[in-house]
Amino acid sequence: MKAQEPLPTIAEASRRIATGEVSPVELAEAALQRAAALNDRLSAFIEITAERARAAAKRAEADIRGGRRRGPLHGIPYGLKDIYDARGLRTTAHSRLLLDNIAAEDAATTARLEAAGMVLIGKLATHEFATGGPAFDLPFPPARNPWNPAHFTGGSSSGSGAAVAAGILPLAMGSDTGGSIRLPAAYCGTVGLKPTYGRVSRRGVVPLCYSLDTCGPLTWTVEDAALALQALAGYDPRDPGSADVPVPDYGAGLRRGVAGMRIGYARRFSEDAGVGGEQQAALDAAAQLLAGLGAEVIEVALPPNDQFQAVARTISPSESFAIHQDDLRKRPELYARVTRERLMLGGFVTAAQYVQAQRLRRILTAKVAALFDACDALLTAVIPGPAPLLADTDDGPWRRAQPISSVFNVTGQPALALPCGFAANGLPLSAQIVGRAFAEATVLRVAHAYEQAARWTSRRPALAMPD
Repeated sequence: MKAQEPLPTIAEASRRIATGEVSPVELAEAALQRAAALNDRLSAFIEITAERARAAAKRAEADIRGGRRRGPLHGIPYGLKDIYDARGLRTTAHSRLLLDNIAAEDAATTARLEAAGMVLIGKLATHEFATGGPAFDLPFPPARNPWNPAHFTGGSSSGSGAAVAAGILPLAMGSDTGGSIRLPAAYCGTVGLKPTYGRVSRRGVVPLCYSLDTCGPLTWTVEDAALALQALAGYDPRDPGSADVPVPDYGAGLRRGVAGMRIGYARRFSEDAGVGGEQQAALDAAAQLLAGLGAEVIEVALPPNDQFQAVARTISPSESFAIHQDDLRKRPELYARVTRERLMLGGFVTAAQYVQAQRLRRILTAKVAALFDACDALLTAVIPGPAPLLADTDDGPWRRAQPISSVFNVTGQPALALPCGFAANGLPLSAQIVGRAFAEATVLRVAHAYEQAARWTSRRPALAMPD
């Protein structure tokens, strides 16, 4: 392995480990060297756990050589958004308030990845408490986009998107309350999967909004997302939001293609949500490609975007304020300005408004679920266009434009962002595939078929390594 090259995908690294072409130690060293070389430019990592990674890689190598291989993730590097607990490491949530917060045990997701034999390379940058925005009045700088470091990564799993896009890691964990897995995936040109609400445990992850928070992976390919979800999914009785639903084999139907499937294309939603011309043209081309692969593509209508935004922008600030109210009252100066101002908005939400938002949420969820009576999956926009300049990102108390990704946080259905082209300025564009509740296998199948035909993943950011 050479650190000058992006790390291979999970699937490719797993194959090479199985054949003895590469070892977990070589993979870990390549990831560590690449992280160290690129982090000054990208600020993707809050902490690089080199000593821990080398020890874990040596254990994985010994186990595999001794015939004790645990599965396809064994010996593969990964990273954690720094709201995930890893025993003995800090979980800072990118905030001054938690600089001395040492995790006593692994998050449920961390424990699953460790049990699969993965090798933790480090903790990744986020927006403070997975909200706010990129801020420079924090202990750690904001992550930058590998395609152009002057541009936004998307948030709040910003370091996760940057680390995967830069080829430092084949897997990084993110969380998604209003799009925080899918937005960094979209802006950084990776795959980002928000599973169904309740599919993956949130225990041991710093909460933002209990009724919207979802945990999931960012990867370079759809196949890698399927491999990651296989390890991550499952019921956790210690997470009140966890769903006791059987976990299928996500790889079983991955390569079945889309012939005979019906895809609902929510084209009018793009206009409703203010999607730009380049992004819309890329979505139209994606719909045409899926039709060319044998799917029947029909146009469907989502409810108005402003209804989803009214729900998300009432529930999320209200629940977030309930979590942070004591610290906001006692030590508000420790928060970044943008975080403090956005969290404090929740203090103005009334009980009546919160209840009405939850009622409208149920109505909207039922309307979106009814669309699946006529189709197997949906194709929609996830971003309005390519990543804006970091200097131009909205840092006001109330966002000028709410993230359109939050639609499927409101409904809870699984949604996956994946590359669907590039803008004229060279930055990635992205499409979103959405499925019925707990139908991640269908989402992955449709996304994989498109990805393999479109081949956008063959293009990587040009990142020169120092000599």
